[in-house]
Amino acid sequence: MTELALHNLSVALGQKNVVDDVSFTASGGMLLGLIGPNGAGKTSLLKAIAGLLPHDGDITLDGADFTSLGRKNMAQKVSYLAQDKIAHWPLPVAELVMLGRLPHLSTFQQPSAEDNVAVERALGRTDMAALSGRNILELSGGEQARAFLARALAVEAPILLADEPIAALDPAHQLEIMGQLQTYAEQGALVIVVMHDLTLAGRFCHRLALMDNGKLAMEGPPGLVLTDALLERVYGISVSRGRAGEGDYVIPWTRL
Repeated sequence: MTELALHNLSVALGQKNVVDDVSFTASGGMLLGLIGPNGAGKTSLLKAIAGLLPHDGDITLDGADFTSLGRKNMAQKVSYLAQDKIAHWPLPVAELVMLGRLPHLSTFQQPSAEDNVAVERALGRTDMAALSGRNILELSGGEQARAFLARALAVEAPILLADEPIAALDPAHQLEIMGQLQTYAEQGALVIVVMHDLTLAGRFCHRLALMDNGKLAMEGPPGLVLTDALLERVYGISVSRGRAGEGDYVIPWTRL
């Protein structure tokens, strides 16, 4: 099973460490939510894991240094969905999603039946199958967000890194996408998601990593992370708590 380990990871932008000495281990089968206030270092941490920002410290995958994987191997093993995803070209949705299969293709190689099945699977997971023939530029912001998530899922990598994948979605699709990401993780992948919705983070994520001013304030199961004391200290809020079905939930309620 895939195991990702961060060892004393730091990322500097200018003179400031935006990620400061972060260490944790995450494994396949897990949906890990990266939470914390604006500017806490969540996106920088995700970009460092994806190999998009230089860093100090070590990142290992199954015990091997990330830098030893090579670009093509890295692209097959780690799929990254950026926060600022923008469509520039008038591609049909299915063609955009097929771009997620490029790490598995040689130069000038045509997609195989396996690639087509992966694209169909990704479109289904994001509720985009009915829009597969539409021009991406003609879609709403929320529909475009789901199309880009489908492209990331189409890689079918053992690690999926997604930066605020539900931020532009309506409540029904937020629930649908979080459920699909949870399922994708439970099928064996490691999914790391940056998110702000504490209610959905607590409901769907197996573990949470709470960032505060570049440091890891706490990492563990939602019940260990979403405590009154930590939420008050890191966010400056109080929460309302309740129980639905077999799970507990929190709702941000008052700014302190």
